[in-house]
Amino acid sequence: MARLTPVPVPKGVEINFSGQHVNVKGSKGIMEHDIHDSVTVENKDGELNFASKQEPGAAAQAGTARALLRNMIIGVSDGFEKKLELVGVGYRAQAQGNNLNLTLGFSHPVNYPVPEGITVETPSQTEVIVKGIDKQRVGQVAAEIRAYRPPEPYKGKGVKYSDEHIVRKEAKKK
Repeated sequence: MARLTPVPVPKGVEINFSGQHVNVKGSKGIMEHDIHDSVTVENKDGELNFASKQEPGAAAQAGTARALLRNMIIGVSDGFEKKLELVGVGYRAQAQGNNLNLTLGFSHPVNYPVPEGITVETPSQTEVIVKGIDKQRVGQVAAEIRAYRPPEPYKGKGVKYSDEHIVRKEAKKK
């Protein structure tokens, strides 16, 4: 049985267990999750302690449960965000209600319907900020927006993450 680092529970975050079902409530919202049967979680002194049964794969399940609960605690207290940048002449983004309108050099505009629980902001025409309490959904929405026009290696045009580095290629010689 591997000893996992305990997850601290900040003030303002409420965690309720009913069997293997966990309910995490914070200032940003509520998240729920079912923990694997081979994992036991104990809320003691403002920390979550994880233990696994003596079964094959149980230690991996305990590590996964720890990571998921940690992300849920961070999500309901602080939230997650991903920043995207549009690089290219005429590339623009505009958030309108539950839609993100993108102009990415195609013959038609791209309208992306924003899923429930996610907010999309456009502080400038070439910046998109995806925010939410679920880390997985924030990353998935950012990846779907990026997939419309991934950055290409010759001019660097496309939709890229703000911290992403595009490895540039040299153009073909005559």
